[in-house]
Amino acid sequence: MRHKVTVVGSGNVGATAAHWIASKELADVVLIDIIEGVPQGKGLDLLEAMPIEKCDSHVLGTNDYADTANSDIVVITAGIPRKPGMSRDDLLNTNYKIMKDVVGKVLQYSPNCILIVVSNPLDAMAQTAFKLSGFSRNRVIGMAGVLDSARFRTFIAEELKVSVENVTAFVLGGHGDTMVPLARYSTVAGIPITELIEPTRLEQLIQRTRDGGAEIVKYLKTGSAFYAPSAAATEMVEAILKDKKKILPCAAYLEGEYGINGLYVGVPCKLGSKGIEQIVEIKLTADEQAALQKSADSVKELVGVIGV
Repeated sequence: MRHKVTVVGSGNVGATAAHWIASKELADVVLIDIIEGVPQGKGLDLLEAMPIEKCDSHVLGTNDYADTANSDIVVITAGIPRKPGMSRDDLLNTNYKIMKDVVGKVLQYSPNCILIVVSNPLDAMAQTAFKLSGFSRNRVIGMAGVLDSARFRTFIAEELKVSVENVTAFVLGGHGDTMVPLARYSTVAGIPITELIEPTRLEQLIQRTRDGGAEIVKYLKTGSAFYAPSAAATEMVEAILKDKKKILPCAAYLEGEYGINGLYVGVPCKLGSKGIEQIVEIKLTADEQAALQKSADSVKELVGVIGV
């Protein structure tokens, strides 16, 4: 039985996620958007690349949710970026309306799917999708920590001039200021990075990780990151479709774990065919716990604005 993945939103993140998923032959892909022509054009272009990639994945671009029926996973990248002069609340309310529309359509055509939310502001949009869908919490997952951890791993590997395959790193909490990079749980070939990088330099790498998205926006000027975010979403898709039981940092709905209740926060999760199969609780120092709580508080503030 072939798997089916729908990607909602055919912008840079959505189209690139469709590319990664199809080229890894993880599933047949449906790329959907409200804009006519764009998903069809990108979908056809991708489909025509498959013979060169030696892949039998089928790719379809569409504006009709009927084409997405019975998807195993739906990756939601739809939403607008924050524009100059736009308040955070305006952005939130606009993306809330988009999420409400998308989730309603997904429920109609793929009521048994797993949702991976990539739209920003991430934790608040994941919470919106969770509340509106009525799905169990294991079936609505936010993509954040996989991307942030990949950035941290990149900077560690570059600093030490080692293979990125040797580097494991964990980043909990939200994007940006509320991110909680756990240096003492981060290793190079099993050696803690605290043994290999002196504290001042390590703090600089952590800060660069926090600023990772902003650094790319600064260079691009008219856009934001899309290769790494879409690769991160694809890693989550692969872990679920292949039932890998892979532990990845994801935004999950907490019900008492880490002392947090009723909010989406980035924590280590075991991903398998049922979605989140376990939330892994690790011991945190008082400072780390406080930072994670700060992350939860900022999510609480955002979801308060949209009333979810």
